[in-house]
Amino acid sequence: MIATIKRFIPQTLFARSLLIIITPALLLQLMVGIFFFDRHWDAMTERLAQAVAGEISLALKSVELENNAFLDRPEDVAFLQDYKPALGMHITYEAETTLKESAESGSFFIINEVDTLQTELGRVLDHDFVIRSDREEKWYEVLIQLQDGILRVNFPERRLYTATSYIFLLWMIGSSSLFFAIAILFMRNQIRPIQRLAMAADRFGRGIDVPKFKPQGAREVRQAATAFVDMRERIQRQIEQRTAMLSGVSHDLRTPITRMKLQLEMMEESDDTVAMRSDLAEMEAMIQGYLAFAKGDAEERHSAVDIGLILEKLLKKLQRQKLDVEIVSIEDAHILRIRQNAVERAIENLITNACKYGDKAWVSLYKNDDFIEITVDDNGPGIAAEKHDDVFKPFYRIEDSRNSETGGIGLGLAVAQDIVHAHGGEILLGDSSHGGLQAMVRLPLK
Repeated sequence: MIATIKRFIPQTLFARSLLIIITPALLLQLMVGIFFFDRHWDAMTERLAQAVAGEISLALKSVELENNAFLDRPEDVAFLQDYKPALGMHITYEAETTLKESAESGSFFIINEVDTLQTELGRVLDHDFVIRSDREEKWYEVLIQLQDGILRVNFPERRLYTATSYIFLLWMIGSSSLFFAIAILFMRNQIRPIQRLAMAADRFGRGIDVPKFKPQGAREVRQAATAFVDMRERIQRQIEQRTAMLSGVSHDLRTPITRMKLQLEMMEESDDTVAMRSDLAEMEAMIQGYLAFAKGDAEERHSAVDIGLILEKLLKKLQRQKLDVEIVSIEDAHILRIRQNAVERAIENLITNACKYGDKAWVSLYKNDDFIEITVDDNGPGIAAEKHDDVFKPFYRIEDSRNSETGGIGLGLAVAQDIVHAHGGEILLGDSSHGGLQAMVRLPLK
């Protein structure tokens, strides 16, 4: 039940805030409309019908008090015209006419909708009567059967209905629309600082600087924005300190390695010198890998590049290195703002891993509405599903041996994932149609 309700709840903060404001207001108006409007309508209709019925009854009694002889001469009923300005009714008398004959003539139609007037006339009149209506002219007519003729009473529709209820309803709808418009503008202005904060956090998480961001909005939003600014400054300071430290470490480590290489070159060739050269080369590769992982590519700036062209350039480079890499498909790509060297490095790590554990690598690029997808397939032994998360851990290797020739140093996938995550993307591992492993890189278009 709760899950079903959640599907209909808006997902954005703006829509939910408006829902919180609008729902009570609509419920209140609904209650007012049902109880007040309905009661007011019934009460007013009843009172107006009572007034009309009373006035018709008064006119009828005035006729009955006169000598019946005058009813034979039309000029003797001229006094009935005096009721028109006083009561707003047009009253005439038709001698020697029956109710049935009068009801079937003219443009008026017999109606049954005015139940309240029907009830009130039945209560005050002892004669037969018929109620008719001219819908186009908005007039009502009551025909009353007298002893020698018909008393015809015409009055406008407004005598039975009042426009105050409609005016009240229009005022209620109009004022509510105005208040809702004000609420929408107010809520939009309150949501904008939160949206700016979310965009700034997303850009900063992808390594894009946001120097012009300033805390705005309500106090709580400003507090969150201020905390974000402080966090950004601390992280940037930490990155700068780490970069400076690693630059010094890189220089300090390379100096003794270089001296050892020179000393080996001056020594006579032997099995020991060959082994030492191999150890130094491995040490240098490991230090380079450690520094690259820790340092990352924080110093590189984002630039707009065509990921398709970058991928083609990278594949040609790897093919020149005698790696068996095949381009399966490259769809029309999209211009992305990325750190070009970092993304090249991440994809290169995936391709070299595929060629290391398999005989061949197949590379494809696809584009959908939200992501650029780059897939790297191989025909190697693959990786068990339960180890897909572990292989992205730094220094983790599937092989137990520490031989860098067979298992590397365990940083290739970790570096690739770190770079892709820094761009707001993700790396997914799965089974390849070629029998090995498939690595899929997703980079957001925005």
